[in-house]
Amino acid sequence: MADPTTGDLFKAKTITDDEVNAAVDVFMRDATVSLFRFASGHTINPAAAVKDHEPARKAVGNPEAGDKYRSSMVRTAILLARPTVP
Repeated sequence: MADPTTGDLFKAKTITDDEVNAAVDVFMRDATVSLFRFASGHTINPAAAVKDHEPARKAVGNPEAGDKYRSSMVRTAILLARPTVP
């Protein structure tokens, strides 16, 4: 699989749901975090993933958006990100 997304790695069971949730939680606590390492050794930049995904960027920047909606948009951005290989 050339340049898989986090979602591709999740579907292949290389990355777990708990790990994706942890990446979301890390970003929600600190929107500037630039490195998250999965157990497989793959890494992503959560801040860049959100910045590159317009719906997530807008949700995070909207003070009227609920926490559940914001975290859902962040999760989508993370699943669409292309991790670096270990």
